[in-house]
Amino acid sequence: MKKENSVIGAKMLAKLAMMTAISIVLLLIVRIPFPPAPFLVYDPADLPIYITAFAYGPVAGVLVTLVVCLIQAFVLGGDGLYGFIMHFVATGIVAIIIGLLYKKHKTKKRAVACLVVGVVATTVIMCGLNLLITPLYMGTPVKAVMAMIPTVILPFNLLKAGINALLTFILYKRVSGFLHNN
Repeated sequence: MKKENSVIGAKMLAKLAMMTAISIVLLLIVRIPFPPAPFLVYDPADLPIYITAFAYGPVAGVLVTLVVCLIQAFVLGGDGLYGFIMHFVATGIVAIIIGLLYKKHKTKKRAVACLVVGVVATTVIMCGLNLLITPLYMGTPVKAVMAMIPTVILPFNLLKAGINALLTFILYKRVSGFLHNN
């Protein structure tokens, strides 16, 4: 019995590592600056994370998010602690929502609802988090961050999470069979 559990654990670990690696590759090869604020960059690195949350639940989604964010922020020259916090919260929120809400009712309608709730939640929370974190780490006055919310922060988060949610919806069923194969 113990050997069977370790094999299942090893297979799961390998699949999570693969999803992490795919996320990092996507992060490195697709980077599109957001025109109103080129320091904000769209990347599809959240796709494998969202797919992981759909396939294995919120804990797996958050674990992949954690590893990807650590690698991006501290190995690949990301924005350090600031970038780590912002990316981890933004992506982690969606992974938790997907993982929790999709777990019990695995239908297309439920998948769409999970993705919509995740996109709205991350957008709202990131607007608030930008008000708290950006002034501390970037030295930007709160008033300046508030002015950026309707023109930069809100549209960027809606666009990034929305595109990644749409692509996840399109791709998930195509790759879920592979993820669930033993």
